[in-house]
Amino acid sequence: MTQTTVETASRLAEACPIVEVLDHVAGKWSVGIIVAAADGPIRFTELERAVDGISRRMLTLTLRKLERDGLLVRTVYPTVPPKVEYTLTEMARELYSSLRGLLDWAERHRGEIAQARAAYDVKS
Repeated sequence: MTQTTVETASRLAEACPIVEVLDHVAGKWSVGIIVAAADGPIRFTELERAVDGISRRMLTLTLRKLERDGLLVRTVYPTVPPKVEYTLTEMARELYSSLRGLLDWAERHRGEIAQARAAYDVKS
């Protein structure tokens, strides 16, 4: 890399604070979409069914945000009606690996968390 390329990359990294990155990738809808798309290309309607409770509008907005952040690739096929698929990028696959650990932890401990909440609510 040239010095100019390094300086440009550094300025771009500063323009995208870590808190903003975490907010984008850790959001309720983003996590659901990344998990749903982990097995390969997925269509809009499949995502809509896979991400419980998401509206079409929120799905559209979140897909655009993830695409803009370089986590999803949107492919449009020239058919009638147009066929659109979403695929995780390599960066998103790496993120999914980290999320998988968190999801596994949540699955293992959800019963304990429910018990702790119930015990807390009884005391309150």
